[in-house]
Amino acid sequence: MGLEITPASDAVGAFCSGIKLNNLKDAELNLIKEAFFEFGVLFFRDQEMEPEHHIDFAERLGEIEINRFFTPVPGFPQIAQVLKEPDQAKNIGGGWHTDHSYDQIPAMGSILRAIELPQTGGDTLFASVQAAYEDLSEEDKDLIENLNGLHSSRHIFGYDAGEAKDVGDRFANPELAVQDAVHPVALAHPETGRKGIYVNAGFTTGIEGMEKKQSDEILDRLWATCANEKYHYRFKWEPGSLAMWDNRSTWHWALNDYHGQRRYMHRITLKGVPLS
Repeated sequence: MGLEITPASDAVGAFCSGIKLNNLKDAELNLIKEAFFEFGVLFFRDQEMEPEHHIDFAERLGEIEINRFFTPVPGFPQIAQVLKEPDQAKNIGGGWHTDHSYDQIPAMGSILRAIELPQTGGDTLFASVQAAYEDLSEEDKDLIENLNGLHSSRHIFGYDAGEAKDVGDRFANPELAVQDAVHPVALAHPETGRKGIYVNAGFTTGIEGMEKKQSDEILDRLWATCANEKYHYRFKWEPGSLAMWDNRSTWHWALNDYHGQRRYMHRITLKGVPLS
């Protein structure tokens, strides 16, 4: 049958069918790479993969970046556990964010594979920050054109971070939460040149050189724009599902609506390039 790519919505995401990721031809891989940058998120169903296959697929796409805060899968340090047990209230990723924006060289992408799913709930929302940027007024585009956002890991993964305390032993290495980074607010994608809004409520702490009140006003407006449902797609996980997203062009939010049930995922992060 071969690879088929079908858009998931007008704004973001596409479904890839007709292939198995653990037996992928080079031509199919190249089409996946092109679609990845075009659609921001790719969804795959019915994938029969083991951790080794997950790693092999990721390495064909780029260099793996080991997350220093997430607990790794035993025997596979390249893979981070994204876990919520039935007795835990807090999930991981329960708010709009983009992975690793706190790094000076942020991650290119993330590849998440379903291992154990709740009977109901546990979907993931995705948003296109590029579609959101394109709908900004010309005045707002001019306003943010030369602004830089401040990003940090300290308030999420550090010793005194409330998030880390709520998540408990699912996070580690708070002593490494010393990263601060500066990135363009209006980001031209390093592969396509398409512009997007590169700030997120999870890791962006302000705008460089700006008083907090003014910075908060601008960020709140940008976050409200990206949070508009017209830019979103809600992905329902199934056994054998895998999703991969471009952290430079999308946001995501893991919904925490399955209390009393277990949700266990494996995530691999891909290294990116400096943003300018």
